[in-house]
Order: sequence, then structure tokens, then C-alpha cells
Amino acid sequence: MTKPSLPDLLHAAVSAVGGTERPGQVAMAEAVAEAIDDNSHLLVQAGTGTGKSLGYLVPALAQGERVVVATATLALQRQLVERDLPRTVDALHPQLRRRPQFAMLKGRSNYLCLHRLHEGVPQDEEEGLFNPFEAAAPTSKLGQDLLRLRDWSDETETGDRDDLTPGVSDRAWSQVSVSSRECLGASKCAYGAECFAEAARERAKLADVVVTNHALLAIDAIEGAPVLPQHEVLIVDEAHELVSRVTGVATGELTPGQVNRAVRRAAKLVDEKIADQLQTAAEGFERVMELALPGRLEKIPDDLAYALMALRDAARAVITALGSTRDRAVQDEDAVRKQAMASVETVHGVAERITQASEYDVVWYERHEPRGGAAPRYSGASLRVAPLTVSGLLREKLFAERSVVLASATLKLGGDFNGVGASLGLAPEGVTGDDLPVWKGIDVGSPFDYPKQGILYVAKHLSRPARDGERGDMLDELTELIQAAGGRTLGLFSSMRAAQQAAEELRTRIPELPILLQGEDTLGELIKNFAADPKTCLFGTLSLWQGVDVPGPSCQLVVMDKIPFPRPDDPLTSARQKAVEEAGGNGFMAVAATHAALLMAQGAGRLVRATGDRGVVAVLDPRLATARYGSYLKASLPDFWYTTDRNQVRKSLAAIDAASKAAEA
Repeated sequence: MTKPSLPDLLHAAVSAVGGTERPGQVAMAEAVAEAIDDNSHLLVQAGTGTGKSLGYLVPALAQGERVVVATATLALQRQLVERDLPRTVDALHPQLRRRPQFAMLKGRSNYLCLHRLHEGVPQDEEEGLFNPFEAAAPTSKLGQDLLRLRDWSDETETGDRDDLTPGVSDRAWSQVSVSSRECLGASKCAYGAECFAEAARERAKLADVVVTNHALLAIDAIEGAPVLPQHEVLIVDEAHELVSRVTGVATGELTPGQVNRAVRRAAKLVDEKIADQLQTAAEGFERVMELALPGRLEKIPDDLAYALMALRDAARAVITALGSTRDRAVQDEDAVRKQAMASVETVHGVAERITQASEYDVVWYERHEPRGGAAPRYSGASLRVAPLTVSGLLREKLFAERSVVLASATLKLGGDFNGVGASLGLAPEGVTGDDLPVWKGIDVGSPFDYPKQGILYVAKHLSRPARDGERGDMLDELTELIQAAGGRTLGLFSSMRAAQQAAEELRTRIPELPILLQGEDTLGELIKNFAADPKTCLFGTLSLWQGVDVPGPSCQLVVMDKIPFPRPDDPLTSARQKAVEEAGGNGFMAVAATHAALLMAQGAGRLVRATGDRGVVAVLDPRLATARYGSYLKASLPDFWYTTDRNQVRKSLAAIDAASKAAEA
């Protein structure tokens, strides 16, 4: 039997999803197939509208080995499992003569835990168990959520939180879910045979394609105990997010509240002397944290080092005691013990990691303001530790034993892939060596005609933004641009404070144009309302830079208030910059400028989402036109027509608005 050709398979799949085959998609599919055949690695930049999901799914399904696809967002996971994969498998089945199976796999806490649901939650403040269904008033929001969860548990086939519509609060979900550390294990649990998380893992073991998320991929790489099934091909979609997600998973945190929780959970299970030792250590840690000032700790102060060693040693004693004592007086002892063990092990692990003072870790204090001005029960400070870089970890764990394809609309920064490659642990493209993964980068372009569809406008005449300074001229410019556009504006701000100030000011200046603000409703509702009314504007911060897909006339002006460099006092960023400089590199360009370029490329990508879209990306920061690094940042953006002429851009916006109104009429 002749093997079906890749172009034929791609054509069948594209037809099945009702799409249009694009040259970039064909080039991508061929490059992915080649990387899998060579057992090499590929970074592929595929612009919005390329159809990159099929560009990697078709060659991955055709090669017949097990594939893991890791995405950053829930929306893309759902799209793959509910739309792209079912249609693609159906379309390819006649030619492949087999029907590839697929499954979704997430972390354990995403699934309903039947033990928690039926037996209750081991409670910190009380002996034994607390039944949240009895204690929460049915009329309260929590009570209603819990009753709905109980009803849902009888009808759901997956137990996956994301299949519950509408959703429930984090507080309600925490009453019916467990982390992997808190889980009793299927063999010890009375509900093990019906466990939703175990069922998902079993489905994943049998599947040809497993769709997961970056966080679970990071846990699989970092913790050593495999949570993903063995696979020969790894595809990382939305790969521009991977480094920050892996850093998040590899970051440890200690707070007084968390330590006190561990004390309460363990106290009922170990003898008084051992419990008192942990209590004393917790009090010592809390005293140190009350005096904590935010910022990096290049050397661990003596008082903190002493408190952490006491905490580490006391936690170790509790862990040993928890493993060897039994107390049948405690109701559902196994669940109580498992939760206590998980809490104390986390405290022990972070305390030990910080006391070891590795040169590859960054340690800092953070302060958290209590919400609504309420006095916190414990100090509002946390102690955090994160890896200086995850590039070595990724090189070792990600690229060693499988072919890896990394795909995104934004991987080529400043004109090449080497910046993103370095963050992933890859040497510059073309450099070879014994331990260096072999990779190549390919930009398959975009189906959009960016110079004709969009304008990049830089407000060169504005004053340079100062940190936390008033920007009256920027607000004047923003007002005029929005008026010229007739609304239709997505405002991307570098801080929540800036977004709030702009929303308050412009609601007064142009009350006829509704302005939505992130945080005033759920993100989904805000985006839906923004898309529904062309006159409406939406202002917000980080999640809007990357998560908004509104094609058509509702989004014809994307405004960035300033270049989104990381905060200069961010401990992790500044430590990473310093490390690059000490190694002889340019820390600002390698860290801060790369961070800004990635966000700006993502933000600018909100403008043109379909072939008929027209509009302006306006950057209200003159440094993009005047600073030396401006050309690097501009080279990371779509190839829009470029201008600094404020009159020209107002005329263009007014013309686009008029054309849209005529089309709507």
C-alpha cells in the first residue's frame, strides 16, 4: 500500500474543517514532517490565520507515533479536542486506514475528587471532617455552587472543571478537588475505581495524541515522576509562553499563613513535642516576615537563615512522625494525614531549597496589600525562590529524547529566532556540538497583507513616559485617536493603575463611547460585550495583550500606552539581566527588550485577525521611534505601514470608521 502524501492529507483535513489551504500552512506541515523524520527540533513562526493547528496535527497524525501537544490556553485545548482533532481524524481515516485516538490530560486538581465530594474536606480548625454541603447555607453563593457540583457529579463523564457550565468559584472547587500530593492514590481510595483523574490518565495512555498544558509539561520535566505517557513527538503550541509557565512551576513560596496551616494540619496527628517544635519554628518565621521589605535577597540574612533552618528541621521531624504514627481516633485518617503531609512537605522543600542558597536560584521578599483595606490575619509578605534561568532544565529535559516542534505567532524577535532559542536552552541556529540539540527556525509568514491592512503609528511628539508619572499629553492623544476611530479600541496598558486612570479620565471626556475595564466583569463577558458593539472600547493589562480574538469592525484601533518593559525593581528580571551582563552579554537586550518585544508582537497581533480587517496599532511611547532599541522592537512586529504623522493617522482612522459605518448600514 502506498503511503498517502502529506499534501493530500492536508487538503482532506482543511476541507473537513471548512478552511482554506494556505501556502504558509503547507510549508509548516512539510517542515514539521521533516523534523519528525529527522528526529530534530523545529521553531516555527506561523502568523494569525495560517491555520497552524492543522499545520502540525496532520504531519503528527500521519507519522503514526504517539504525540503530546501542549498549549498555554484553555481555549486552544478545547478547540483542539472538540473541533480540530475530531474533524481531522475523520478526514484522514480513509487515507491512513486507521483512526488515531486522542485524549485531554490536565493536572489532578482540575478533576472532581469523589472522595472529597462524599467524605468532606479535612478541616484545619476542627477535629475530624467538615461536610461543606451541610455547613454552607444553601442560599449562599458557596452553598449553591456546592449543591450544583454534587448534582453535576452524577451526570459528568469527565469530572473536568472546564466542562462545568457555568463555572464555580475557586473556593467552591477547592472543596471538591485535591492536588496530586493530597491524593490518597487509587489503590487506597474507596472511590479509586471511579476516579475521574485516573480515568483521564488511562485514556491518555491509550491515545495516539494527548493534549495537555504547559504547566503539566513543566511538572513532568521538573519533578522526575512522569505524569505524561511515553511519547516520541512533542508539539508545544503558544510556545512564546513556555518559559514563563515553566518558571512559574519551578517557583517556590513560603508565607506565614501557609506555614500555620501546615502546623494545624499536622498537630492532630503527631505527638505534642514534635508539633510544638514546628509551632515554635512557625512563630519565629512569622516574626522575621513581619519585618520583610520587598526586594531581592542576594545573601540570606542571618535571622531569616536561622528561621528557615528551624522550619526545615521541624518539618522533617513532623514528616518522619507522620509516616510512622497511626491515630484511629481521627475520622478518615488517611485523607487527613495525606493533606497534612502535603502541606508540611511543601514547607520543608522550600525552606531547604532557600537554605541551600544555590547560585542558580533567585530569592526575594514580596509584600501583598490586603484587599479592601482589611487587616491581614498574618503578615502580608511572602518569601519566594525561582530559578535564575530555566534554559538548562529545558535543554536537558525537553530536547533529549524526542523530536520537539515549538509553534507560535511570535517566536522571531528582532529578526531571528536566537533570542527565543536561547531562553529555551538552544545554541544559536546552525551552531553544532556534542550536547547541543539540532534545530532550525522557519517563519511561514501570514496570509494577511499587513502593509495594506494595518498602520503602525508611533506618537513621536509625546513626552517620554516616566515611571508612575502623570501623562496628560498621552491621555489627550488617546482621546483624539479614539474619537477619530469612533470607539472600536482595544487599550493595552503596562499596568492596571494606568488602565484604571485612563478609563476614568476618558469616561468623563467622551461619555458617548462606552469604556469597559478589565476587572469590572469576567474577561469572557468583557470581550463578548466589546465585540458586540463597535462604539465600545476595552481597556486592560497583561491578559488582554495575548488573549483577545475579535475580528471585524469592533477592533480597529489597538493602543499601547508604553513599551511594556518589565519593572526595573522586579527581582527575577533584574537578576537575569545581571547574570547576562556578568557573562559578557547585553542584559537589557537579552532580558528586558526581549520581554517587551514578545508582548508588543502579541499585542499588535490583536489588530488583524481576518483578511478583511483594517486598522491602526498606536504606540504612545516616543522611544519606539527615537531609542536605539526601537528598531529591534519594530522588527518583532507585523510589517505594518509605519508613520509618526499624527494628522495622517487621524484621517486614516476616520476613513476606516466611515467605511465600517457604511458597511454596517
